[in-house]
Amino acid sequence: MDLRENRAMELESGIAAFETKNFAHATKLLSPIAEEGNPDAMYRMAIMLQNGLGCLANEDKAFSYMKKAAENGLPLAMHALGFMYFEGECTEKNPELCIEWFERAANEGMMGSATTLGMIFEEGKIVEQDLRKAEEWYKKAGISK
Repeated sequence: MDLRENRAMELESGIAAFETKNFAHATKLLSPIAEEGNPDAMYRMAIMLQNGLGCLANEDKAFSYMKKAAENGLPLAMHALGFMYFEGECTEKNPELCIEWFERAANEGMMGSATTLGMIFEEGKIVEQDLRKAEEWYKKAGISK
């Protein structure tokens, strides 16, 4: 078995450990793969680092991993990064970047991001209320209002 096949097995095992909430084992398996730049590993490591699951919490590293995973095209990470900017978790609140990442995630098929954008534009709290945009995003999410 070559290194690439071994890494693929470790990634699969790390994701399985993450999904079954065996976070210490997931951290052990996914951390080196995340360091190599794998978006799936970076996304899961970001969640564990943000919440101190199976490792010490480290918001800076969590944000860095999430941003890199999002920039590498992982829709789940795009959505999560949007929430980091929305809530000010691991970074400063930033309405513009929040919307940018939710839009990117929604355009990759993340219906939760489209729904969130609909709510943001409907409520008009972090951006100026725009009911037309809200309706467009809700429609994209398959929600009729």
